[in-house]
Amino acid sequence: MAFKFEQLRVWQKSLELTSLVNNTTKYFPKDELFVLTSQIKRAADSVTLNIAEGSTGQSNREFVKFLRYALRSNIEVVSCIFIAKERDIISKENFEKIYSMSEEILAMISALIKRLENE
Repeated sequence: MAFKFEQLRVWQKSLELTSLVNNTTKYFPKDELFVLTSQIKRAADSVTLNIAEGSTGQSNREFVKFLRYALRSNIEVVSCIFIAKERDIISKENFEKIYSMSEEILAMISALIKRLENE
């Protein structure tokens, strides 16, 4: 593995979230394509991208800054699935999968932040 982020479990899990969100949004209505579909996909991608961007060649302080961006994007994903649920466009199963995975990512990012701040 050439890049530091590839070894991070939290990055690997966030990549799974991106795939799950992408597969789930394929079933969203067409009128949501440039609204909720776009928003949740960008938020999920942002989790992965911020973890990767912050991990390489920077100080712990800088990495923590990017992890906090990733954390906010992760929370945005959760808010988006609540909107999708309210609009009856996400299955209960997919809602629960994304919610659970987002919860796990939240805990992983928070733990990594805490560890980096204590180094």
